[in-house]
Amino acid sequence: MSGYPVHLHLPADNHDMMGLRIGQVVRLSGTLLTARDAAHQRLVSSLEAGEAIPVCLDQAVLYYVGPAPARPGRPVGSAGPTTARRMDPYTPCLLAQGVKGMIGKGPRSEQVQRAMRDHGAVYFAAPGGAGALLAQCIVQAEVLAYPELGPEAIHRLEVREFPAVVAGDRFGGNLYDSGPKTYALG
Repeated sequence: MSGYPVHLHLPADNHDMMGLRIGQVVRLSGTLLTARDAAHQRLVSSLEAGEAIPVCLDQAVLYYVGPAPARPGRPVGSAGPTTARRMDPYTPCLLAQGVKGMIGKGPRSEQVQRAMRDHGAVYFAAPGGAGALLAQCIVQAEVLAYPELGPEAIHRLEVREFPAVVAGDRFGGNLYDSGPKTYALG
């Protein structure tokens, strides 16, 4: 892994996202959209029914998080990543709509890795168990869609220097596969 972080302003242009490789440490600043299981299911159901969706996904980076209620003076409470694999059944459809990045924790399915290669998308891993620290990088939050879902509503988050690692790149690199091999004994 590179010791020098790549500073990426979101939404990033395709050139910046396409050049990312597994293992690179990044600091993300700009706009993220939140989306978890229920929001993914609704978005994909609407798309499959030929209906308009309530957010623009072109060039979006989706953070798999349901932020906790905000403390006084803060836009959100704890905001740690959830397990990405739960979004895997819906991800190829959303990548086809222009999503360029996803932030979660844990490995992705082969189907998602293939869709990432096909659509030039990147998967970032954020540190699980660090939700309170990650929330400090969130400077503004606004519910955009599905407010009835509570924390699982789609939010627009403005972030500064949000830390993550490139865990899956558009070239088929998979840190969850290659990382353990690097340190294998024997």
